Amino acid sequence: MAPIVTIEDLKVSFISGQSTVEAVKGVSIEVERGTTHALVGESGSGKSVTALSILRLLNPRSVRYPTGRILFEDQEMLTASDATLRHIRGNKVGVVFQEPMSSLNPLHTVERQIGEVLKLHNGMSGNAARKRIIELLDHVGIREPEERLSSYPHQLSGGQRQRVMIAMAVANEPELLIADEPTTALDVTVQRKVMELLERLRREMGMTMLLITHDLSIVRRWAERVSVMRHGEIVEHGSREQIFEHPEREYTRMLMSTETGEPPEPPQGHVETVLSCDDLKVWFPIKKGVLKKTVGNIKAVDGVSIDVKKGLSLGLVGESGSGKTTLGQALLRLNSSDGPILFHNTRLDSLSQKEMRPFRRKLQVVFQDPFGSLSPRLTVEAIVEEGMKVQGVPQEQLEARVVKVLEEVGMNAEDRHRYPHEFSGGQRQRIAIARGLVLDPEVLVLDEPTSSLDRSVQFQVLELLRRLQAERGLAYLFITHDLKLVQALCHEVVVMRAGQVVEHGPTRALFDNPQTDYTRELVEAAFLKPRPRGEREARD
Repeated sequence: MAPIVTIEDLKVSFISGQSTVEAVKGVSIEVERGTTHALVGESGSGKSVTALSILRLLNPRSVRYPTGRILFEDQEMLTASDATLRHIRGNKVGVVFQEPMSSLNPLHTVERQIGEVLKLHNGMSGNAARKRIIELLDHVGIREPEERLSSYPHQLSGGQRQRVMIAMAVANEPELLIADEPTTALDVTVQRKVMELLERLRREMGMTMLLITHDLSIVRRWAERVSVMRHGEIVEHGSREQIFEHPEREYTRMLMSTETGEPPEPPQGHVETVLSCDDLKVWFPIKKGVLKKTVGNIKAVDGVSIDVKKGLSLGLVGESGSGKTTLGQALLRLNSSDGPILFHNTRLDSLSQKEMRPFRRKLQVVFQDPFGSLSPRLTVEAIVEEGMKVQGVPQEQLEARVVKVLEEVGMNAEDRHRYPHEFSGGQRQRIAIARGLVLDPEVLVLDEPTSSLDRSVQFQVLELLRRLQAERGLAYLFITHDLKLVQALCHEVVVMRAGQVVEHGPTRALFDNPQTDYTRELVEAAFLKPRPRGEREARD
């Protein structure tokens, strides 16, 4: 069978001022009709640039194609006219973009955005379009689709926004669907549901899917063919079985190695508890009416008890909205709560903010988004030394301590003179960790510290955290929805749902034998197994 897309010796360059950056360097790929072909690699490897070049969606004023050709069926895309491209885009080829919140128009309703696709390609409008939009929303699993027609993107959850984006992409039943990181930043259970939806639509509509991702667990489960990219080149390609069971290149083996890991063994005997809470509650009042009377409460944390132990890592997992971050902030006294919070034998919940200041040296936090939590106006040195100044560390000690902690997290001393935007995501996270470590804390709260990083960079950060824990005897409260990271770092796990603890135990025992349906669902979604050979044929 002839491939639906053929890319031959494609080179893509970006022009910036007087300089030229080569993003794709002679890539050749064939995407077989009716299959799911995964294009994998780390950020900056050229995956999205290659895929978006199929439809020439890159800025024509800054992009150049020095060599190569792209055939969609028998149509040469690099030399196609604007009229031909308009006919193919959204009609024969649909795209699910990486971030639906930024890809969907915040000023338009769901009905209008999907309706534009139907009107442009099929001339459909009025009641016919409305009926088709409701069918599409129902088809992609949006509950009560009629109620969602007037919704704006900000009124939808991440999973709902992604489903609306998918509905737009498949509205005209395209032959090829390009899915560019369709599950990034989604909870593991939502990731699984989105991928199951895409696979179901692919089968029902007879589509081909080009899946762009850096998540190898998704590739292992859903793809049939895999192309691995690095630095703008294809370093390895083949069937899913070939890539995962017999990788030939060192880079591919490195990617595979980040997908495995055994949890650390829990310690034997008694271990001192450093930070704990008992029956902790964080309720946010719901006020209504002119007088703003309290009519109820949002129970973000509802009766939670946990112990963070010296030198060990406690994983706090659950879907978005389960109360994980709110609990972490409450333990640090960053929000109001009800219930005892103990640091060693001291009740923190009874202290004023002024009385809390000395304890903040021992209780530090690394936030989710290092780019957002690091001031763009300050140098690395100013960022790292800021806490020391607040805590009264002598001026003559500041520079030496900054240099020492930067080297401890794998940065160079000269990096202290640069600004956050000059570093990669992994380097910014190291800077955030350095800021947390410079006051020599006993407890480090890690709030989704690797969520925006490639899998290989995530595991580099985890290796750093493991080393620092061993050297310093740190206690970690690791807040995340990624159970693979928990498996690699944490000795114990607490599973939260709707503000309450639903399960708690040693990592290995909890993952091997979850006791609740919710935990079982999380574990199964996080550790997807490959589909058995022939499963698709049996379904079809």
